[in-house]
Amino acid sequence: MTPTVVFDTYWRFAAERLAMFYRRYSNPSGPWTSDPILRTYRFTNSYRAADRVSQYLIREVQAGTDRPKTPQEVFFRTMLFKIFNRIDTWEALEKRLGRLEWRRTDLGELDRALEDLRLRGRKIYSAAYIMPSPAFGYQRKHSNHIALLSQMMDDRVPERVRQLPSLRSVYDLILSYPGIGPFLAFQYTIDLNYSSVVDFDEADFVVAGPGALDGISKCFADVGVLKADDVIHWMTDRQEAEFKRLGLEFPGLFGRRLQPIDCQNLFCEISKYARVAHPEVLGIANRTRIKQSYRPSNMPAPPPKFPERWGLNTDSILPRHGKVHNETLQPSFI
Repeated sequence: MTPTVVFDTYWRFAAERLAMFYRRYSNPSGPWTSDPILRTYRFTNSYRAADRVSQYLIREVQAGTDRPKTPQEVFFRTMLFKIFNRIDTWEALEKRLGRLEWRRTDLGELDRALEDLRLRGRKIYSAAYIMPSPAFGYQRKHSNHIALLSQMMDDRVPERVRQLPSLRSVYDLILSYPGIGPFLAFQYTIDLNYSSVVDFDEADFVVAGPGALDGISKCFADVGVLKADDVIHWMTDRQEAEFKRLGLEFPGLFGRRLQPIDCQNLFCEISKYARVAHPEVLGIANRTRIKQSYRPSNMPAPPPKFPERWGLNTDSILPRHGKVHNETLQPSFI
């Protein structure tokens, strides 16, 4: 493979974005970075599970109360949340309908609640993913998505995924449903793998989304015969050597190394970051602007929560994260 200048920026971005995650816990008011691009635009965490929406999913949607949770409930809540992928949509629905559970939620009421939000001018879908409408014959996209989720529950998908032998087989099952393409199916599979419904190694396999493909094309002028998933696995395997080569401190997520899903997401984020840091490297998407600006929040970050089986000691002293030098407005790698 032939790396470009963006290749080193990929690793520097990963290290600085993780450092920002740790700095926020010791200094809730910030600033958390001197990088002008990271201070201006919104980027997800280096670790997908540490990102704000994933944290809400793990902490509030999948765990929530101490009430016993059946596979049906966890699957229903996970998929309903991720279809819309917006925290404010979820909270508005639970405020109106009560705790969203498969055994007690009226899908007709759920549909009307979403329509009311839409008519009031509320965005009910996140802009993070392109969400095509599954073809179930309804006028509104959200109605078709409710029908899709209802079909999955009627097909006993929660019980079926618990009997499958691998992460890829869960992905194949979800991919078989209308309106769910390869990228979304993989994202949903990883989301379910955070829960108690399934328990597979995140390193089992990976699917590159459109943003990651663009990021790969910016990091490498040529990848030879390797496919996108091969490149992502290669990055996962190389991480310790690359951080050491560049003299970067990278403690991992409470000791957990980057997984293929994280390296896939980092390719997507570096695709955006390079539009400003390396505008001369166009990539295959040929996009030049970053749409989402960063809006700082002084609210303290909730304690991080991750799947218990990962064995992460989040109560320990946070890894050393370094100081933010406000006078340094232009990091050396830009």
